[in-house]
Amino acid sequence: MNTTVNPPRIFTLCCISLIVTAMTFAIRAGILGQLGEQFSLSDTELGWINAMAFWGFPTATIFGGVLYNLIGAKRLIGLAFVCHVAGLVLTILADGFWGLIISSFMIGFANGAVEAGCNPLIASTYHDRKVTMLNRFHVWFPGGIVIGALLSTFMDSLGFGWQEKVAMILLPSFIYGYMIMTTRFPEFGKEETSTLSNIKGLISPLYLFLIVCMTLTATTELGTQQWIEKILGSTGVSPMLILAMITGLMAVGRFYAGPVIHRLNPNGVLLGSAILAASGIFMMSQASGMMIYVAAILFALGCTYFWPTMVGAVAVYTPQTGALGMSLLGGAGMFAAGFWNPVIGGWFDAARSEAHLLSPDPALVEVIAGQQVLLKLFVFPIILIVAFSVLYWLMRRVNGEATVH
Repeated sequence: MNTTVNPPRIFTLCCISLIVTAMTFAIRAGILGQLGEQFSLSDTELGWINAMAFWGFPTATIFGGVLYNLIGAKRLIGLAFVCHVAGLVLTILADGFWGLIISSFMIGFANGAVEAGCNPLIASTYHDRKVTMLNRFHVWFPGGIVIGALLSTFMDSLGFGWQEKVAMILLPSFIYGYMIMTTRFPEFGKEETSTLSNIKGLISPLYLFLIVCMTLTATTELGTQQWIEKILGSTGVSPMLILAMITGLMAVGRFYAGPVIHRLNPNGVLLGSAILAASGIFMMSQASGMMIYVAAILFALGCTYFWPTMVGAVAVYTPQTGALGMSLLGGAGMFAAGFWNPVIGGWFDAARSEAHLLSPDPALVEVIAGQQVLLKLFVFPIILIVAFSVLYWLMRRVNGEATVH
């Protein structure tokens, strides 16, 4: 076992655990139809199975935020490893609806425990470069989705079933599990890990403001991405190519976040992101043909820095909230995404019904419905532009021209 703290090794361990998290999202999306077919599940039942991954995530971040100070990052990320392995094995062995419900919740809980353990660990390890390193860490969520999607497609071409795809995720899981056991984690002073102090910090107006903003940024990003196939499926473009392009651009952008954060500070990055996301969503609602790809690029650039920079903003602007603040922020974002997904589905059903009155062409109906849903989603980043403009003005008054890394 390593006897000295090795920050790059710790960072690598965290990145691999996030790749596992992202791969569970990508693989589950790819096998949903196969699960429904094999176990004769309705779309409603499949929706509940998917929902368990969303609900497991905030459950873990809520408890993980409290447990972080009590048990430390190593045990919390170790808990994520145990739940990842158990959830994946139970998925492979599942024989129906309830088996998949339980396994999905465990995987979602593991994903949340990764977020709850790794975010504060990285922020504390790289205390002088919090926002930059959190962005580099979050490279591996879109990066892991791309890896999972490509491997899933490759395994499809070789004739592998859904069980083999799920089993594939066990390999990186065991890698980060081994690294947990063989890595020395840093110890931080009690003043940095006081749960009571963290709880007091949660009631600050700035933190509550950031929580509300997180629900909107997460819904803008994840809500749009989750429905991208439905929204764009009849427009003549490839929704999966657009999704791959979006996640690929997000990964590259997060890796090179340092100069952007240094130049604009977190509040400037968030304001610029909201403007780009709003522009991309609105353009997608109006564009056709190749211009949809241009709109998707704008949307990707807008969403690139949302999640990690929101976490970084909490670490920088409300440091007294500690691990608990970062964990609850992530939980709030995922909870909001889970809450709004069925609402977005309802918007789609209503828009489709209205579109049927305008055209008998099924393909055109889907295009019109998708455009109407995008216009509703457009409201989220518009609210964020206003909110982040206020934040930008307030932070400039408080901090002046000081830069944050």
